[in-house]
Amino acid sequence: MIYFTQFIYLKEGQEDVFHAFEDVAIPIIRKHKGELLLRLRPTQDTVIDATIEKPYEIHLVSFFSEADFESFKLDKTRKQLLHLKEQSIRELCLIQGHKL
Repeated sequence: MIYFTQFIYLKEGQEDVFHAFEDVAIPIIRKHKGELLLRLRPTQDTVIDATIEKPYEIHLVSFFSEADFESFKLDKTRKQLLHLKEQSIRELCLIQGHKL
């Protein structure tokens, strides 16, 4: 099992476009032996301390294997909507890890 934590920073005013992408992309995760474990939208009130910019959303996702993650990234439906991701996301940080 592998895990990915993603910090997502949006372009100003692109929230609806991002949500349109996520509405399709998130259900596709399961088709590729993955699971969205946690999806957070932090606020100033929930951040205790930070040395980075507060992201719009934080996702924790697991996949059975790296091959399953690669399969998800190449999913035909998801690829058809990547323009929405590119239009809405200014920056993202993807951290890969393993359960200890």
